Amino acid sequence: MGRTLVLTPELRARLKRPLGELLRGEPDEVFAVLSERLRGRLVITVGDVVTSNALKHGLRPWAAIVDGRAMRRPVAGELPQAAWSRRLRVVNPPGTISEDAWSAVGMAVRGGDTLVLVEGEEDLLALVAVLCAPEGAVVLYGQPGEGVVLVEVNAAAKALCRELIASMRPVG
Repeated sequence: MGRTLVLTPELRARLKRPLGELLRGEPDEVFAVLSERLRGRLVITVGDVVTSNALKHGLRPWAAIVDGRAMRRPVAGELPQAAWSRRLRVVNPPGTISEDAWSAVGMAVRGGDTLVLVEGEEDLLALVAVLCAPEGAVVLYGQPGEGVVLVEVNAAAKALCRELIASMRPVG
C-alpha cells in the first residue's frame, strides 16, 4: 500500500473550519445557486451527499470522490455510477491519506469523467483534490451540519492544503 499520512489531533481541530467559502442552507437552495454560479467550471466533488446533490441539480462533477457513507452511516441509494465513464476503487482508512488514494485522486482529477470509490473514508481527500486540480477549478465538500464548502483552487488554497498535509504524521 505504500506510505500513509495520518491525521493528528491538532489537525483534526483545524479541519473543523472550512477550507473555503461555506454556503449555508438547505441542499436544494445551495445547489440551485451553485449550479448557476459554477456553470462551465471544472468541479470536483468530495462526499456522497455533495455529489448526489450536484448531479440532481444538473452540475456534473469532472471528478467525484465518494465512500458510500454520510456522517459515517451508509448512504441510502446509490449514485448513478453511469454518470462517469471511469471508476477507480481505492482503500483509504478513516483519518488518513493513503498513497493509493492520493494516486487515484490525481488520476481522476487529471483525466476527468471519473468516480473514485473509497473503501474507508474520503474526507481528507478534499485536500488532495485541491492540490491535484488545476488553478481555476472548484472543489466542493460537505461541512457536517452546516452546508457546503466551495474551495476556489488557486495558489493560496494549494499552499494551505500543502501546509495542512505537511502537518500529518507519516506511517508505513
